[in-house]
Amino acid sequence: MSWQDFLARHQVGDIIEGVVTKQVPFGSFVESDGFTGLAHQQSWPVGARVSVKILAIDPDKQRFSLAAI
Repeated sequence: MSWQDFLARHQVGDIIEGVVTKQVPFGSFVESDGFTGLAHQQSWPVGARVSVKILAIDPDKQRFSLAAI
């Protein structure tokens, strides 16, 4: 999926499913549809399948912010 396809399919407020790919002190990185977003202040184990809400999308930097639901 291209970044443009991701933007066409998803918008702020959507609930998406993804897999945790990395844990850092300030949150967890979650991959969905081939792109990775950051869930701030969330601590999930790497490999966990999670449902998250899209809080913000930055099309220029091709990244998005997530929150646990």
